[in-house]
Amino acid sequence: MTKIRAERLAAQIEGDFVVFLIGARINNWWRFRDLYWFSKTMPKMLKELSDLPADETGFLGYQMLSMFANVQYWRSFEALETYARSKDHEHFPEWVEFNRRFKTSRGDVGIWHETYLVKAGAYEAIYSGMPAFGLGKVSELVPATGNREAARQRLSG
Repeated sequence: MTKIRAERLAAQIEGDFVVFLIGARINNWWRFRDLYWFSKTMPKMLKELSDLPADETGFLGYQMLSMFANVQYWRSFEALETYARSKDHEHFPEWVEFNRRFKTSRGDVGIWHETYLVKAGAYEAIYSGMPAFGLGKVSELVPATGNREAARQRLSG
């Protein structure tokens, strides 16, 4: 069972980082074989990333939002891009296979991602009565007191 943290906590992370939201939308469920293959791709990538050393990949961690959406945290855009384009890791061959399978039927499965470059201190995150979640799962959780008491204070440092 996940440990619930009853106290009010704020996420604290050193330096710049990247927030990467990624997901998919199934538009035509009749392509079961292709959808079964597709449903296994993201879990394989997340397992690979979680198993590799963060100082090697720049991958800080992730939070599942739903079966087909998650938020990932990266040390830099360069680290994210290096992983995405690496032929030695799970993403690139799966991306090639996705494009092969859905080349003539792009509307059957929609994919999306959003990338946010976050400058040091230009974020705020608060947790109360929660297990480690989101940015709080990949950073340090500190008491939300003093200069971390309110959102404006957390954003001001």
